[in-house]
Amino acid sequence: MKFMHRHTESHRSDRIGWLRAAVLGANDGIVSTASLLIGVAAANASHTSLIVTGMAGLVAGAMSMAAGEYVSVHSQADTERADLARERAELASNPKAEHSELAHIYMQRGVSPELAHQVADQLMAHDALGAHARDELGISETLTAKPLQAALASAASFVVGAALPLAVTVVAPAHSVVPWVSGMSLLFLASLGAVAARAGGAKVLVGAWRVTLWGVLAMGITATVGALFGAVV
Repeated sequence: MKFMHRHTESHRSDRIGWLRAAVLGANDGIVSTASLLIGVAAANASHTSLIVTGMAGLVAGAMSMAAGEYVSVHSQADTERADLARERAELASNPKAEHSELAHIYMQRGVSPELAHQVADQLMAHDALGAHARDELGISETLTAKPLQAALASAASFVVGAALPLAVTVVAPAHSVVPWVSGMSLLFLASLGAVAARAGGAKVLVGAWRVTLWGVLAMGITATVGALFGAVV
């Protein structure tokens, strides 16, 4: 007797939803908080003012990220639901046209007309709406929008990211806050980029360099503005 061995593969597409929100939140937490602290420090603010500023930025940023991510992803979810409702109505009113449409999709992908119609027959008999959602609309369980998950992941990761430069500010000597926060924040960003790239199956060095470059630009511009503002005041 021959036994069928199931071929198992490890894919990362199921991580897209939470990974995107988590990386975005952590990156924004590090960049925005570090830039804010560096800008205020460059304006000759006191050490106490820096810590208060960092705490305010952490709380406000986390709430902003959660709200923004929830609204954005919820809009995507609303669009997906509307498309599914429209597709469900079309399947009920004109199943033959929907069958032909699905078969045509498979023919465009290289399947012969006869086989395409057979595949459409079997898939629509099994789950007509699921087949059209996946192959016509591009909606799948893996990639479907999850607003609450995205909001929580984004807010939590922002807090973690923002806490890093804030912690450096607390322990760094008052006279050298800017170089300490700048250097450590760039290290944090490079590490984040590398970890995110590895989790997503991308090139680690490219991911680290991409995130770090934008961090350098953000901190440099903010430090310049802070220094100019402090000079004016």
